[in-house]
Amino acid sequence: MTRRLAEVAKKVGMSEATVSRVLNGKPGVSEATRKAVLTALDVLGYERPTRLRGNRARLVGLVLPELQNPIFPAFAEVVGGALAQQGFTSVLCTRTVGGVSESDYVDLLLSQHVSGVVFAGGMYAQRDASHEHYGRILERRLPAVLVNAAVEHLGFPQVSCDDVAAARMAAGHLRALGHERIGMILGPPDHMPSRRRMDAFAAYAGVHGLEFTDDSVEHTMFSLEGGHAAAARLLRRGFTGFVCGGDLLALGAVRAARRAGLLVPRDVSVIGYDDSALMNCTEPPLTTVRQPIEAMGRAAVDLLIAQIDAVAVPGDELLFEPELVVRASTAPARRGAVLV
Repeated sequence: MTRRLAEVAKKVGMSEATVSRVLNGKPGVSEATRKAVLTALDVLGYERPTRLRGNRARLVGLVLPELQNPIFPAFAEVVGGALAQQGFTSVLCTRTVGGVSESDYVDLLLSQHVSGVVFAGGMYAQRDASHEHYGRILERRLPAVLVNAAVEHLGFPQVSCDDVAAARMAAGHLRALGHERIGMILGPPDHMPSRRRMDAFAAYAGVHGLEFTDDSVEHTMFSLEGGHAAAARLLRRGFTGFVCGGDLLALGAVRAARRAGLLVPRDVSVIGYDDSALMNCTEPPLTTVRQPIEAMGRAAVDLLIAQIDAVAVPGDELLFEPELVVRASTAPARRGAVLV
């Protein structure tokens, strides 16, 4: 700090005390002096203090967990388009295993003085994950919006699909088809949307007389392979209907059924979640619960822009209604069928 003061003072021909007053935002310094000191900082390659950096760039960070799941590119397209209409450019940040973390991206975005950040599928949705980097966003008062259920203590505005309604829709559809043994394939145990759906399904099962125990649920990673492994375990327990926490999990369940010599939907019915791209082109076309990505993405941008414009936005959660899309992966349960 002393060296920086000396170098800047020498560069502008002023005392170190005057430079210090500028850097600390103290009164009694002319505008010309302030500009000269800040220019000298830039020329010498020193970073300006946060309070002196001026307006943020018209960039918005869009932090996603991956791009292999087609729901995330679809969301990025909606958010990017909505931001462009408002004169902002999105900066896509995708986490990588063993590489750049969400926390690293937050530091990068803060250093670039972005105007705000939209998170989708982030660490905020995992109860046991580190949430320290969100504190850095709050400290800087940087506008941010979280998409889909967060742990309760973070305090950011949220846009979510109604997980309770989604679970009830899926369970109700399979129950109406006569399935009595319905299993769930969900994300990790600390994943908040998965916990919401599991709790909602348990409540529904209790009211409608469906079996629901610890053996009714398999937690896994959000991938085709994870869905396959989880479904194979449920099949061995005799379940005939699967409610999945994502379309990739559902496709894994379809594959597991086929590997077990079963047909979907003749022997096993499978319901996905998201209605991501091409789910109507799979074999069979996938019955799924659709997230209203277009409406959710635009709402997230509206909340972010309001914060950027210094409008007070409460840290509440906007819930959007899902839609059950019935295709060919669900059918009436076969009475008396033995799966394994």
